[in-house]
Amino acid sequence: MKAVTQNINNNLLWKSIAVDFSALAFIYLVPTFSHLISLPIYFIEPMRLMIVLSLVHTSKKNAYLLALTLPLFSFLISSHPVFAKMILISFELSFNVFLFFLLKDVLRKVFPAIFLSIIISKIVYYGIKYIMISFAILNTGLISTPIFIQVATSIIFSTYLYLVFRNTKDKNNDL
Repeated sequence: MKAVTQNINNNLLWKSIAVDFSALAFIYLVPTFSHLISLPIYFIEPMRLMIVLSLVHTSKKNAYLLALTLPLFSFLISSHPVFAKMILISFELSFNVFLFFLLKDVLRKVFPAIFLSIIISKIVYYGIKYIMISFAILNTGLISTPIFIQVATSIIFSTYLYLVFRNTKDKNNDL
């Protein structure tokens, strides 16, 4: 039994490493891809996409790790987003992960749990961003990605999470 548990933990560790490496590479390359194809790839919310993939394919701890570090990584390699916004994005993504697990336990349904966690974390994000703009902590517009794109990506991410969790009932996400 101990060998089986160890093998499962090793598989999850390797999955986590693969997802983390892919997430860092993707975040690193988003600006390059955007310039190459002349499309604003950042509209698809690449950091949230990596968090959703982590929620599905790795563990709760790994999702938190990515939520906290992807904005920092982006800041360190490109100075974008600015420091204050980097902190705000890290908070928002971490809050999204927290809300997902809370709502999943309360609602016992994956689709509304992830969809609501994204929407609520975005509302909190925009509320804090508004305050930061009002106090001149951030010098930017309130909404940079059109709302309809944010709703569409939220629905797509929620559907993906629902489909994967539905196909892997009783997924243990608590490494």
